[in-house]
Amino acid sequence: MNASFLENLRHGDRARLLKGLWLLALAVGALGLFQRLFYGDQAAGFGSYVPWGLWVAAYTYFSGLAAGAFLLAAGIRVFNIRALEPIAKLCLFASFITLALGLITIGLDLGHMERALLVLLRPQFHSMMAWMVWLYTAYLILLVLLLRRSLRPGPAGSDDAGKTPGLMLAGIPLVIGFAGGVGALFGTVAAREYWHSSLFPVFFLAGALTSGAALVTALTAWLWPGRDEAWKEMVQLLGRIVLGLVLLECVLEFAEFTIPAWYGVGSGFELVWYVLFGPYWYVFWIFHLGLGVAVPLYLLARRPEPKDVGLAAALVTVMFFAVRLNLVIPGLIVPELRGLEQAYTDPVGGKLSFAYLPSLFEWQILIGVVAVGVALWLAGTKRFPNVFPSPSQSSEVKS
Repeated sequence: MNASFLENLRHGDRARLLKGLWLLALAVGALGLFQRLFYGDQAAGFGSYVPWGLWVAAYTYFSGLAAGAFLLAAGIRVFNIRALEPIAKLCLFASFITLALGLITIGLDLGHMERALLVLLRPQFHSMMAWMVWLYTAYLILLVLLLRRSLRPGPAGSDDAGKTPGLMLAGIPLVIGFAGGVGALFGTVAAREYWHSSLFPVFFLAGALTSGAALVTALTAWLWPGRDEAWKEMVQLLGRIVLGLVLLECVLEFAEFTIPAWYGVGSGFELVWYVLFGPYWYVFWIFHLGLGVAVPLYLLARRPEPKDVGLAAALVTVMFFAVRLNLVIPGLIVPELRGLEQAYTDPVGGKLSFAYLPSLFEWQILIGVVAVGVALWLAGTKRFPNVFPSPSQSSEVKS
């Protein structure tokens, strides 16, 4: 009796602590939003020559999570992978929330947010950004249709209404289009040598699969309602998928860094050296390679327990943000022409600045966006409890 009481007390303390942290994050984000709406991006850490920063990296991160979660769901439904069928709705719901966060973040990054409508009202068909907006719009409509059918209970409580392989199949090219299209948006900027590569769409698509699958794996390992043997086998299968995707991402990154560095010359080499050994070397070595790759590989390389898989997947998910930072920011810190930073001066602003460090204001906005995502998750799972199947349904699908 006493042990049960203490366990419930500890659970209540954890719940109150998490709720308090969430409310604090909302308050911090609300303060940042107030600054953004009334003072624009004046408090951001952009240099006079660095227009993109933390928020653009966050946008590519969230949109990648959305794409990867959907592609996992599409693979499950289209190829009828019964062992993973219980998580298909979870994948769709996670994709919707992370896509919303990505669109909120990039919307707040715009200097004049109201001008986003011009992409739809006065489009330029040669613009990669315009194509991105159209793909996002089409995917968002398709995702709402899929969620409406998937989360609506089928006849007699069945889940048949949620099995939508036709719509899933239609969504695959849309998702590949906008996930790879984010990379194409960077890759078509010919003036930025660090980005100007035909492999950039591949990097973004592979990263989306890795981070999106890791997100769904962490949610399944930590929040699944029925902790039976079927759940354990499902989590371990997801862990093996994440392991393979992390190894694939490592191969691509190895090629990305070693090719420019082979002879040690050129601006491409200088930027690689900046990422590896520049002032923010710890973003790559500690957060990405250490916590985001080495530790998860250690946890997943054996036959891990679900808690180990959940921890490894959570580390891959969170630390993958370092990858996005190292893709976005280094491309902006080197002048296109040598000596460009000395070409302009004024008494107030000084020289052109290529330096960038995210300001507290930018982190406030990002923390607030994450808090909004938590709110959407809590409201959505309360409104649609069948995001997670009941333990009996999960066991039936498995068998």
